[in-house]
Amino acid sequence: MAFGDGPDDAALRSAWDAFCDRLKQAGERVFKDHNAASGIHRADGFRFLTQNLGQAFDLALETRNTRYPEIHTFCHPGRKLGGDCADFLYQQAWIDGTSVYRIVGERGTAPFLNITVQGPRPGGPGVLHEPFGDVPEANLTGTQLLTEEDGSFEIYIGGSRRGPNWLPTTAGSRKLFIRQGFDGWEERPARMRIERVDMAEPRPVPNPAEMISAMEWAGDFLTQMMSDWPEFPFTLGGVDAEHPNRFPDMAAAGADARRGRAAVNMHWRLARDESLIVEFDAHDGLWMFTNMGPFFTSMDYVYRPVSYTPSRATVDSDGKVRLVLSHDDPGYHNWLDTQGFERGNLTYRHMLDGHPVPLRTQLVKRADLADALPSDCPVVTPAERTAQMWARFNGIRRRYGW
Repeated sequence: MAFGDGPDDAALRSAWDAFCDRLKQAGERVFKDHNAASGIHRADGFRFLTQNLGQAFDLALETRNTRYPEIHTFCHPGRKLGGDCADFLYQQAWIDGTSVYRIVGERGTAPFLNITVQGPRPGGPGVLHEPFGDVPEANLTGTQLLTEEDGSFEIYIGGSRRGPNWLPTTAGSRKLFIRQGFDGWEERPARMRIERVDMAEPRPVPNPAEMISAMEWAGDFLTQMMSDWPEFPFTLGGVDAEHPNRFPDMAAAGADARRGRAAVNMHWRLARDESLIVEFDAHDGLWMFTNMGPFFTSMDYVYRPVSYTPSRATVDSDGKVRLVLSHDDPGYHNWLDTQGFERGNLTYRHMLDGHPVPLRTQLVKRADLADALPSDCPVVTPAERTAQMWARFNGIRRRYGW
């Protein structure tokens, strides 16, 4: 049997050729002014594309049938997207507003958990690419979730209210977003699975029309993704590309109550002989810093100190936390590794108790760090830095079950 013998051959090949053409166009967007011309920066741009090429059809086809939903981890150490936070676990499940679903799981010990029902995707300009751009319709937080003594739980989504844990849907509901936030390396994520309650027959095999639609969706996803980053945060997210190394005002960035967090981003640029000190008052709540590359994807948080939370950062004797962004290890406990990048983005998130605080920065010469920091600013030995790496390595593996 050869091409042309099947009734759908021409349509399928045409859709595939179009997808491949769009993938080639997406690759051209690696070479942006926002992405430095060094080899590791250019490679990072292609890595961003290939990591998400690996999940394009997971989103477009394999988990797409809302009658047979699956919880899909769309960010992890080998796949970054959408300004992902190193200390969050991101998952989603495509749903519809007519089915009734059941989630069963075990709560774990992550301090932050939020499950949202996402509404219709708005049209027009200024909307981030799929799978983002939705409006949260309802949410269930970890503090609202009722569990059994052993930590197990059951959640119903859609239909009439049933049980203590229930999320309503509307005619326009289209997916669940599940976010978990961590502080200490010993914390365990919630584990859960989803099913449609009235399932009575096997999932249908995808037909040619569904495959063609998936190719179109995947092409849209990859080309829009490469177009939106990093321009979207610069134009609509309050990130100032023209004035690097300082955070925008948190009040202007605002908070997102449905998502349960406040967030603000800083674009940074650092010469080889420079370091950037980020200073703020120690404060209540679960706060997080994540160092990201030019395309707003988290840096290598498995092996490198590119993220901090309250339990993993030291506080100086004056009650302030000082993070040191530097290309090489300066010997201070709160080192933020650049992984060799000359530019990137640093994100601050705040959740749970308390309120966000002002973030101050100071650009100094690397050789002048000791003069710019308090004399008692905590330091580490090379052996202690190695121990930190191992704690990070094992903690991340615990979160993802690796």
